[in-house]
Amino acid sequence: MNESAIFVLTFILYIVAAFFYLAFLFTRKESRAQAGAVVAVIGLAAHTAALVVRTIESGHAPFTNMYESISFLSWAFVLAFLLIDRKFKIPKIGPYLLLIVIGLMALASSPLMPKEATPLVPALQSYWLWLHVSVTLLGEAFFAVAFIACLMYLATSEPAKKEQMDNVSYRSVAVGFPLFTLGGLVFGMVWAYRAWGTYWSWDPKEVWSLITWFVFALYLHTRIVLGWKGKRSAIIVILGFLAALFTYFGVSYLLKGLHSYA
Repeated sequence: MNESAIFVLTFILYIVAAFFYLAFLFTRKESRAQAGAVVAVIGLAAHTAALVVRTIESGHAPFTNMYESISFLSWAFVLAFLLIDRKFKIPKIGPYLLLIVIGLMALASSPLMPKEATPLVPALQSYWLWLHVSVTLLGEAFFAVAFIACLMYLATSEPAKKEQMDNVSYRSVAVGFPLFTLGGLVFGMVWAYRAWGTYWSWDPKEVWSLITWFVFALYLHTRIVLGWKGKRSAIIVILGFLAALFTYFGVSYLLKGLHSYA
């Protein structure tokens, strides 16, 4: 099977997993959530295979254009959710995250999204591409889990559920923030120096990455140092994830800069 066929299979598996998780929301039967988790794991395995095949077929990392990076980001979203779910048993987040993943993969499947693997421009021909992009997107995947947990926190009035979602959000950011810091800022600056001769050039994607970093740093500072929890913290996480989305989509399509090829 080629990469596109495995991608379609993965898409179908995620839809089936989302169906089981939605069934769990309505029936509260744990067996539905367990089935959703099993199908999601199978989908993740298939998705991993698709990324490996894409790497072999293209001869470079599977996130050098928007189609590839959306596919990798979707994979990272599912991985982050499954890891957090295994620790905190939060199947109720499953359907919402998988619906986002399905939406992303539908966007990637759009005829308007170029899917051809093309030769890399010189600046991308570096092992720093693997480190910078993969670690950054993994960090953003954990931010996505925190984002959904915060939305659910704001939507529920049950104290026990609020406490669980608040804790899930904090733990997810606690994992995602160092990943985003390492991948988006540290690795990014080292690669920038090697590619362009400067660690920082105030490129739009650099600026918005820094804005995203500051928002999540604010969340952790106010939580750890000032003891903030609850609604105020949830709003900060939501704003941080929206900033991350703009960094990923908005900057790529609306603002031109050194990252315009990404």
